[in-house]
Amino acid sequence: MKKAAADGSPVIIKKYANRRLYNTETSSYITLEHLAAMTREHRDFKVVDAKTDDDITHNVLTQIIMEEESRGQTLLPVSFLRQLITLYGDSMQAMVPGYLEASMDSFRRNQEQFKTAVEGAFAHSPFAEIAKRNLAMFEAAAHAFQPGAAGAAGAAGAAGAVPTPAAATTEAPAKTDEMAALRAELARLQDKVDKLG
Repeated sequence: MKKAAADGSPVIIKKYANRRLYNTETSSYITLEHLAAMTREHRDFKVVDAKTDDDITHNVLTQIIMEEESRGQTLLPVSFLRQLITLYGDSMQAMVPGYLEASMDSFRRNQEQFKTAVEGAFAHSPFAEIAKRNLAMFEAAAHAFQPGAAGAAGAAGAAGAVPTPAAATTEAPAKTDEMAALRAELARLQDKVDKLG
């Protein structure tokens, strides 16, 4: 699921004593916002202390969460944070990380299944067909009511002349037929909607 660097290993981010973060893949300094964006894009990275080469990814990710929470985008309820704090030093502490990770994986799977189900529910439903037809009718109606629409504008624009009365009379039956077809389609769709409701 996570995207790694081109060679398959995680992107190495070095954190210096001055708290600056250096992306070794792009050879540029980045911010915590960049790391948050990489996380959302499922980019795999590892943050190391530039001096000691210690892995400090956990601390930096926690810092990102703290910054997100301080911006008012609270995701973690106070009661959850209190429960989490009480688990430090508890005999169950060793089990909590695995449990939380499994819970988040399950949540992510359920979220994807829900998204797929919602998209699928409307993809092949009568409502999707009605929406497509309504859009087609709207586009046809909008096109019909545009000044100089259809062939008249093209012919007049190309010739640079005003359409003749003969041309106008041949267009009128075509427009009338088109409007009658649109009205019939609209009535048919209204009947379908009435039957569904």
